[in-house]
Amino acid sequence: MNKKRLAGVSPWIIIGAVLVLAPIFLFMTRQSLDRQQAYTTKLLTEKGGALIRSFEAGARTGIGLKWGHFQLQKLLMETAQQPDIDYLIVTDINGVILADSDPSLLGEIYGADLDLKRISTSAALQWRQVPNAEGADTFEIYRQFRPAREDDQGFQGRIRLDGPQTPVESDKDASSGKLVIFVGLDMGPIEAARKEDNRNTIMMAVIFLLVGISGIISLMLAQGYRAARTSLSRVQAFSDNLVENMPMGLVAVDQAGRITAFNQTAESILQRGAADVVGQKAADILPETCRDLIGMLEREKRIIAREMDCPFEDGSTIPLEVIATILEEEDGHRGVVVLFRDITEIQQLKKEVARSQRLASLGSLAAGVAHEIRNPLSSIKGFATYFKERYRDDPEDGKTADIMVQEVDRLNRVISQLLDYARPMTMHRQETPIQGILRHALRMTEAQAREKGITLHLDLPDLPAVSIDPDRMKQVFLNLFLNALGAMENGGVLSVATAMRSGGCIRVEVRDTGVGIASGDLGRIFDPYFTTKPSGAGLGLAIVQKIVEAHGGEIQVSSALGQGTTVTIGLPVN
Repeated sequence: MNKKRLAGVSPWIIIGAVLVLAPIFLFMTRQSLDRQQAYTTKLLTEKGGALIRSFEAGARTGIGLKWGHFQLQKLLMETAQQPDIDYLIVTDINGVILADSDPSLLGEIYGADLDLKRISTSAALQWRQVPNAEGADTFEIYRQFRPAREDDQGFQGRIRLDGPQTPVESDKDASSGKLVIFVGLDMGPIEAARKEDNRNTIMMAVIFLLVGISGIISLMLAQGYRAARTSLSRVQAFSDNLVENMPMGLVAVDQAGRITAFNQTAESILQRGAADVVGQKAADILPETCRDLIGMLEREKRIIAREMDCPFEDGSTIPLEVIATILEEEDGHRGVVVLFRDITEIQQLKKEVARSQRLASLGSLAAGVAHEIRNPLSSIKGFATYFKERYRDDPEDGKTADIMVQEVDRLNRVISQLLDYARPMTMHRQETPIQGILRHALRMTEAQAREKGITLHLDLPDLPAVSIDPDRMKQVFLNLFLNALGAMENGGVLSVATAMRSGGCIRVEVRDTGVGIASGDLGRIFDPYFTTKPSGAGLGLAIVQKIVEAHGGEIQVSSALGQGTTVTIGLPVN
């Protein structure tokens, strides 16, 4: 299934990067915000503590100058006029306001929700955030108020003597001299600065998150690009190697008609080097039939495949199977790719198969005909023998009967040869030196060779024994020697040579200097009943070929009129 991708990166990678980085940056952002909150609280607390200490110092001075309630109240109001201060309040432990930056609140109760008794005994700064309906909340700092430890009672007495009297004055705790001071600081500017810092922190966190995700995606893209480049290099190397070593010739021609690719097989078939033809005009390199095929391809716009004989400059002609097609490139340019291979061996194989099928059919037919002919021949021979005995006193009739018997025997030999050719070949193999078989067959033809003035030339070195049927191979070589002697009626040279071939084969070469074989007849010499001799049956070489092939060997004949004939037989040693 194809997945949608963004810039070549799977969306799952982006989701994974977000899931990994988001918690980290959220945690870091939360810690930064908490640090800012703690810093703000510390800053306000220290500011409130400084104000309390400043007022305590002023009150201590006033006590020394015998100030009364009015002067202390004025000091408190002037202190509260500093920027960012909402109020200053001094209460006793019952919450009665003894001094306030707002004089109208004197005698009121404040801080009743707090444990003022405990607070009045602690010098530690405490704070709380007080809601303010008119604007920003107030940051309130409070602790015990003691301008001078020995003058606490006197300070409270001065405030009460001159200040307003309240019903709680008779309370025992109210006269204990313990006071609490409250400082209210305006959080508006601090909150505005903190919100701005929070926004900046969050913005930076988002930026870092995006940068981190972008970094991961960039790494993924870089890794993907490197992997794709490596894969592309491997594919390109593989395709180049495949094109270069494919068993078919390949020629690529661009839109301008110039050759852009030329592999090794094309070099071997066309006998041209790639370095010499790449970049050259295809019309100057390719055979004429291939050029015509490219022109036909450009007109018909389809794949063309056919077999054709391609002539070359040296006069030779090679049968080729050619496939041509148009190659469309991404930029719109069009080229042509031509694939071809040498089918010489395939055509020879097809001819051999057709010949084998023809010979098989002919052999089957001949076997049936021979069987039907042999029976009446036996009867004819019997009657001829009878008439010869009956009319032995008449020489003419006896001669006629002898001719009948001889012709019947000749026909019977032909039929025997035909049956030998048609029936399956039965082999009785044994390890036999080939030179011994050749010498035996030559002794059987030695007298006939002397009569015709034919010279024998032998080259028979000692070779490994071959697994053959000795009788069958004697029949092969005797037939070849007789054919050679028959081609040299006026004398000549019969050469017989053996040699060891590479690959574990023995080569036997029989050469004569006779009349030779016409080129038109050379391809038919192994066909049954094909002969150029007036008295020949045309089965000798057909049987020779069958025996050699039954041994797993091969036979080849080369000849020309007036130049003699050479028959080469190859036999495997094992």
